[in-house]
This record gives sequence, structure tokens and C-alpha cells, in this order.
Amino acid sequence: MPPAAGRATGRRAAAKTGLREHALALVDTAIAFHRSGVADAGDWQLEVAHPTPGGALISDAVVLLADGRTAFVELDRTMSYARLIAKLERYDAYRTAPPTGRGNAGRAPRQHWEEHYDGHHNDYFEGRHFPPLLIVFAPAPRRAAPGTREAAFHERAAVVQNVRHRQLIVATTTLQRLTEHGPDRPVWRMAGHGERHWPLTGLPRAR
Repeated sequence: MPPAAGRATGRRAAAKTGLREHALALVDTAIAFHRSGVADAGDWQLEVAHPTPGGALISDAVVLLADGRTAFVELDRTMSYARLIAKLERYDAYRTAPPTGRGNAGRAPRQHWEEHYDGHHNDYFEGRHFPPLLIVFAPAPRRAAPGTREAAFHERAAVVQNVRHRQLIVATTTLQRLTEHGPDRPVWRMAGHGERHWPLTGLPRAR
């Protein structure tokens, strides 16, 4: 996976900041998708910037799935719950940002995500659906276990209105669950909707 430009990727910097471990966990995630046939290893973009009224939202990765849909991916090792919830709000701000497309006589201007991630699949999927946000919790030294952090995150995310009303689909798993079973198995827990686990292809689409 090619490194993003402008990041401190030297050995000393990576060792101090945890970038190396973060990158390796993201590679493990991509491998799990590739092995299951859900997404090709070459169909990942790293650290993609998306415009919002409050500034750019940087996704850890954007992946093109085998069925033609797109998903945003966040890999969490050390983020606080407050920062994770804040990132959910940034995704919601991106979802509702004013249109950026020019439009024409036959089509109104479209939002950035519609232009880049949904526009050429609208006919197939019968409408526009904001891509799901997939959060993978990975182990990190001196941090709670991934499963513990995942459960605590769900307690906080359940009260986010647009998550609860399925306008923003947020699904989580742990890196261990993902690598052992694959994303096409019921390893994903959808925020705001109980403890049921879903396969990736079975997640409902955003309203």
C-alpha cells in the first residue's frame, strides 16, 4: 500500500507515534478483505481528504467493495472516545455538506460524496446511499482490549441522532474477529442497533 505524502514515516518517527503499528493493522484489515473476496487489495485509498464546512475530514482509508459500493474505514488503536465521536460528527458533516457539483439542465448539483462514491452506481442501487463507516478496533499497549473499547464506543455512539436513525451507518469490529472470520461473516456490530452482528454485505443502507 503506497504511503501518503507528507507523513513522518521515518523509523524513529514511526516508532514514537505508533504510525508503524497503525499502518500494519490497516494492512491486516486490507488483507482480510482481499482473502474473503470482499475487496481487492489494490482497491484501497489511504488518508483521503473530504471537504466539510469545518475543514477537511481525513479518512484512514476508502475502499471500493467487490459489489461496486464504497466504504469508509477507520482503524482505531489509541483514539479517545471523544475523538471517535467527534469523527462521527465530521462524517455526518460531510454527508450533509452543501452540493459541490455544477449540475446541468438535466441534473441538479450533487454533493461531493455523490459525485465520487455513489453517482455512477445510483441506477443499480435504486437511489443514493451514503457509504457506511467501518471502524476496526486494534490492540495497542497500555490501552483497554479492543472488545472493551468497542463496547464503550457503542454506548456513546448510540445517542448520536443520525446514527440512531440510520442516516449514517456505522459498523464496528475488532481486528482479531475480522482476521479470524473475514468481513463477509457476521463480525460487524451496527452502532445504535443493539448487539446483533452482521456480515458486511448484510448491513442496511443509509436512509
